[in-house]
Amino acid sequence: MAGRIPDRDIAAIRDRVRIEDVVGEYVALKRAGADSIKGLCPFHDEKSPSFHVRPNHGLFHCFGCGEGGDVYKFLQQIEHIGFVEAVEQMADRVGYQINYEGGGTSVQRDRGTRSRLVAANAAAHEFYMAQLREPEAETARKYLTDRNFDGAAAQQFGCGYAPGGWDVLTKHLQRLGFEFKELEAAGLSKQGKRGPIDRFHRRLLWPIRNLGGEVIGFGARKLFDDDTMPGKYVNTPETLLYKKSQVLFGLDHAKREISKGHQAVVVEGYTDVMAMHLAGVKTAVASCGTAFGEEHLQVLRRLLMDDNFWRGEIIYTFDGDAAGQAAALKAFSGDQRLAGQTYIAVAPDGQDPCELRQYSGDAALRDLVARRTPLYEFVIRGLLAEHNLDDVEGRVEALRRTVPVVAQIKDNATRKGYATKLAGWVGWDDIQLVVRRVGEEAKKNRMGGGGANGKPGPAPAAAPRVEENSVRPAPNDPVLLAQRQTLSAALQYPGIAGVVFDSIDTAAFTHPAYIAVRIMIAKAGGTAAGLSGAEWVAAVADHTDDLMIRALVSELAGEQLPVRSQNDTPRFITGILARTQEAWVGRQIAELKSKLQRLSASEEPDTYMTLFGDLVALEQYRKSLAAQAMGSEGFAAGA
Repeated sequence: MAGRIPDRDIAAIRDRVRIEDVVGEYVALKRAGADSIKGLCPFHDEKSPSFHVRPNHGLFHCFGCGEGGDVYKFLQQIEHIGFVEAVEQMADRVGYQINYEGGGTSVQRDRGTRSRLVAANAAAHEFYMAQLREPEAETARKYLTDRNFDGAAAQQFGCGYAPGGWDVLTKHLQRLGFEFKELEAAGLSKQGKRGPIDRFHRRLLWPIRNLGGEVIGFGARKLFDDDTMPGKYVNTPETLLYKKSQVLFGLDHAKREISKGHQAVVVEGYTDVMAMHLAGVKTAVASCGTAFGEEHLQVLRRLLMDDNFWRGEIIYTFDGDAAGQAAALKAFSGDQRLAGQTYIAVAPDGQDPCELRQYSGDAALRDLVARRTPLYEFVIRGLLAEHNLDDVEGRVEALRRTVPVVAQIKDNATRKGYATKLAGWVGWDDIQLVVRRVGEEAKKNRMGGGGANGKPGPAPAAAPRVEENSVRPAPNDPVLLAQRQTLSAALQYPGIAGVVFDSIDTAAFTHPAYIAVRIMIAKAGGTAAGLSGAEWVAAVADHTDDLMIRALVSELAGEQLPVRSQNDTPRFITGILARTQEAWVGRQIAELKSKLQRLSASEEPDTYMTLFGDLVALEQYRKSLAAQAMGSEGFAAGA
């Protein structure tokens, strides 16, 4: 066993290490004074830099969370290792020979658990790379060459091959002095029925490195149809070194370019990263074995930090399909300051970056990044694409859908700019109307009246008012009939419609003219205003200057409800109000089901179960409303 590390060696190593170089492998640092450089703290989430390094003193300190110390303390905190291992890592870095007390320089020291795992992964990587040159790996080499990756590209990204034997790697590493418990802890081997076996077999491999360039895991791609391992891609399991929510493939290649160019391109796969880098887009990275998440974003944010961090860009190469749209909405609803500098790049014909380079060349990838679309525009235009903008009803519904989304943009100038753009994209002549509606929705959000968690969704919680430029709804439209009769009931019999009508949300009405009337009734004080007859109808009509809407109010107030006798009116009104509410709840149920389809119950169990609980409650509520509606239908005329 090695002895104690003498204090003189600890001090000598510390003096030889440049703390700014070590910290700089994890955090983008900028000059902040004669003996101070700063960056975003890697130990807590922050938007403006409060983490300072003092090179002349060999110290760091975060004024936000209070963490501080020397280079050893930094390594201990960021790598979750012990003091001895931190000293030994720095000794290796500067080429210093430690003279252990009680042992001497020739003593074989225990490098600590983490160092042993790093060494095991490094040895495994050398083995895998050598195997890629063997005849057995011909299929793996062909997979790469078919995608325009030559031997130099494979070498640059450290590609390797896991041979077909059950324990070839395991025995090789054991001969090098590694114990099975170390190989198991590194995710390289596992216990089989007859003893230790390799984790990967007959697969093309990519090494996954941390910011310091150490191999901490592998990603393995299926090559053969008879491969019984589950999944096209298999990654190293979670280990002391490999945390899939915190690592990004290609970051060791991209980190300096990301920091220098203030841009990060997020792609989906290993070959996409290779294609981007070889095409000259050297800021590309990809998540490993999990979706790109908040912890990945924090890693990039620290590298993108600038004196004005927010001029940096994050470009996602999402697919243009529904999954891509959902991912974009998720990014939209995240950090708003970051969202303002987030872009989407969608390749033509649904190709991924690797395919685009393969068929169209390097220039096509550079052009893809250059033609990126701002996240806000991508999300808004994606929602607009679901509506027919060639007719008035389609444009109104498109506005109803997108105005609350634009209102989620927190920066006032950006929000107004996109409100103006929205009017143009929809083809709405009254630009100021759209800007005003967006402003009203934004104000409501600030006052806590927005949707759940303030996040944009596929439909707003409350529809925006649209009175001007409305069209008259067809009186006999069967889809809108319940909404029409509900409004008629409120205008003709406010005492009977009462609090049930007043509780019906504006979003329950889908035609812009009916939306306008519903809002006017609320402005007049609702059915609780205590008015009735002509006075009540006049009070409602006085809340608009739109002649068509005023005529519609008069029309609804004069229409005869389809009941056999006056005695049947209360029962009919109860039923028609329930019918309108049931339809609205039905739309909410459809939206929830759509959200559930886009969620993974295994990856986001809490969110999934919350939405599922909401769905069950809404289904029960809908059944009770349907029962009320059915119970009243027999009183309608002609029933």
